[in-house]
Amino acid sequence: MATSASPDPRRWWALAALVASMLTLGFDTTILNVALPTMAAELGATTGELQWMADAYVVVFAALMLPAGLLGDRFGRRRMLILGLAIFLVGSGVGALADDANAVIAARAVMGVGAALITPLALSVLPALFAPEERSKAVGIMSAASALGLPLGPIIGGWLLNHFWWGSVFLVNVPMAALGITACLFLLPETRDPASPKVDAFSTALTASGLGALVYAIIEAPVRGWADPLILGMLAAAVVLITALVLRERRSERPMLDMTLLAHRGFLFNAIAATLVMFVLSGLLFVLPPYLQAVLGHDALGTGVRLLPMMGGLLVAARLAPKVVERFGARATVSAGLVVLAFAALLGSRTTSGSGYGFTALWLSVTGLGFGFSLIPAMNSALGALPRDRAGSGSGLLMTLRQVGGAIGIALLGSLLAGAFRDRLDVTGLPAQAADTAGESVVAAHLVAERTGAADLVASANSAYVHGMGVVLLVCSVASLVAALLAAVFLTDSEEAREDGTEMVSAKADARQ
Repeated sequence: MATSASPDPRRWWALAALVASMLTLGFDTTILNVALPTMAAELGATTGELQWMADAYVVVFAALMLPAGLLGDRFGRRRMLILGLAIFLVGSGVGALADDANAVIAARAVMGVGAALITPLALSVLPALFAPEERSKAVGIMSAASALGLPLGPIIGGWLLNHFWWGSVFLVNVPMAALGITACLFLLPETRDPASPKVDAFSTALTASGLGALVYAIIEAPVRGWADPLILGMLAAAVVLITALVLRERRSERPMLDMTLLAHRGFLFNAIAATLVMFVLSGLLFVLPPYLQAVLGHDALGTGVRLLPMMGGLLVAARLAPKVVERFGARATVSAGLVVLAFAALLGSRTTSGSGYGFTALWLSVTGLGFGFSLIPAMNSALGALPRDRAGSGSGLLMTLRQVGGAIGIALLGSLLAGAFRDRLDVTGLPAQAADTAGESVVAAHLVAERTGAADLVASANSAYVHGMGVVLLVCSVASLVAALLAAVFLTDSEEAREDGTEMVSAKADARQ
């Protein structure tokens, strides 16, 4: 209670250090998406390889999130946060120098290690720095920092791609990470919880291998077929490995994955809502840039600028969400945000190859509002439900679930798009090898059309891609409606969630006695 009465006078300066760290990650998220069409052309990368460039980062990120939170609890959150930024810096340097798709995928995996250390530790510091009445504002600032990186990424990335080689989109992370390291060194106080559970290497291996097998199966299934023995084997392995992880953690006296947190309704359903929002957001950011760049014909910078309506809607919602929650409650705000998101995705599914950018800007703006009004209150309510003594592992679990949603969103929605594109593309009259290449992506189809002089192929590729994007957006709309229903039925408002959290902490203390 003394901490609440005498808050750390450096807390807002410390928040600035955390903002610099989160800005680095937010910046990187969208800068890569804008670069993917260029990388597909210059590296000859297939849709599957592009998915792995995004997902290698996300899978490693998700797998290491929990142990990263525990490492920070035990050895110092500031120390591990600085280490994460340093690893992210190194991975970015490797990515900038890569000369093929596999090297880029490896660099992205290294960056995922750094990001796994940065995200849960940046969040887990907040309960120690801010009292509950200030935490909502701090979470909003952190979310806005991540969101601010989203529009900056496409614009700066587009400018770099127009003036330099594609590796410059990785190189630009180096000064950003260096700034984050400097800010943490001078502004952030050290916090730790030596009583937290030890890192379980075997559980970490189960998480990484289980998620990796699942994502591999989803990405490769459109090419090999869902009935392919390798795909079925990978899906079965993913089920076995993830089940083994859950069983092991439930039997552990000091689990790395605290299953009791999932038994708390306030945490569980806010986490589910945030996870489904990330599923939609990650998939959407994967499918949009090729539409803007290849189908509508904008350059990399123009593509980045044309993502701004969504980012603008997100920033507006990030600013307004705390006031709306205060007046109507978290349950109503999250549910309404998810309904808005579902409507925006349904509207977007009506896009045709002749719609033009005006219609796209409209539904992108509505999409950003839906994201902001659903994701930010859900994250804040979930964090508010966490016992203070499990800040690192609890926020790690929350971010793990979000990243799993993002990884599956990229894998599943990207694969759905690839399958729909390949089925609808007309390659009549093309040689077999050229037809196979054209089916790899809309960028590849445009390149084949340019080399072979097949004028009809461009129109067919554009139509096929927009059809696939429409299917993806319909799935996003359904997922958002399901999440809205779950939120309306099961979410609790902040005061009730806080009481539930207090009861949960008391029950855990009684059980230990």
